[in-house]
Formats: sequence, C-alpha cells, structure tokens
Amino acid sequence: MNALHQYLFDSYRAARLGETPPPAPGTHDRAVLRAVLRWGRRPRPKTGAAPGTDEAPGQRSEPRPGRGRGQD
Repeated sequence: MNALHQYLFDSYRAARLGETPPPAPGTHDRAVLRAVLRWGRRPRPKTGAAPGTDEAPGQRSEPRPGRGRGQD
C-alpha cells in the first residue's frame, strides 16, 4: 500500500465518522524540507570554546612575551 491508498482509506474513514479529513500526501513537504535546511544552517558553537568567548580554554588571545613570531 502506498501513501495515496492510505490517504484514501483515511479519508473514507473520516467521512464515515464525521471527522476532518487528513491532509493530502505531500501537503507539508516543502515546509518540512525548509525546516530541515534551516536547522542544518544554524550557527554552531566552536568545539571547546568557553561560554561567551571565541577562544578555546587554555589559549591566550595574545602571545607570551618572547614567544611571538620570529622571536626565538
């Protein structure tokens, strides 16, 4: 049985019981796809970042004195 057959059975049952018919197959496909794509594009926190900062724990934003580039 495919989705169309199930829809027809459910529509027939709803009509006999005086209930509202179910939505047709594919009615909400675009909305579901849009929600999934939006969820996949949401910003994610950096792994290991301390809350409220962009740097990982234990890292400094400024290099230690004498340990910068070209200063060995």
